[in-house]
Amino acid sequence: MKTICINCPMGCPLEITEEDGKIVVRGYTCKRGLEYGVSEYTAPVRTVTTLVRTADGGVVPVKTSVPVPKGRMFDVLEHIRSLVLPADAEIGQVAEPDVLGLGADIVVTGRPVPHHAK
Repeated sequence: MKTICINCPMGCPLEITEEDGKIVVRGYTCKRGLEYGVSEYTAPVRTVTTLVRTADGGVVPVKTSVPVPKGRMFDVLEHIRSLVLPADAEIGQVAEPDVLGLGADIVVTGRPVPHHAK
């Protein structure tokens, strides 16, 4: 498989294969690239970032506190769609602990943006 390492600004192009039962990563220039390649091949994870509605019709940015399995990202997003936070939600506030039992909290990362009626 081919991918780009996202662990640093270098953006190394990686080629990941399995040879004789071992995962082989080519193209990395640092240890983080090797670790990313192995992880991406065996159990890819992603941090989910999105917006949550607030009680006043606005939105507030949130993200998962730790990466979740890539295959569960859309489940997490679907769950987040059901959340409504107070209009005065604060940065660092846990909007949803242990979302879907994945060990990741949904955490507020920015100030709420109020809805402005036209």
